[in-house]
Amino acid sequence: MNNSTKKIVLGLAIALSCGPLTSSAQIYVRVHPHFDAVVRTAPPSPRHVWVDEDWHERHGRYEYAGGYWAAPPRPAAAWAPGHWRQTRRGDVWVGGHWR
Repeated sequence: MNNSTKKIVLGLAIALSCGPLTSSAQIYVRVHPHFDAVVRTAPPSPRHVWVDEDWHERHGRYEYAGGYWAAPPRPAAAWAPGHWRQTRRGDVWVGGHWR
């Protein structure tokens, strides 16, 4: 193996051994966070679907991200709304998705 090949192999080995640098910690709550309902505007098109309640994790807490129109990724897609799932440690948000 020449010197440049050794460097490439070493670099790949280091990169693969580091693994992902993101965290997948679950956020548990005992009281659901408060949100102000957003006034529903007219849809941009007949295909758009209203996403009413949606939460995203940010800095270790849930932030409200609902109240918007979303276009389906394909004609037959249907929006499955998100929901709070009870666990022994508290409730967790299960985000909505297209099915």
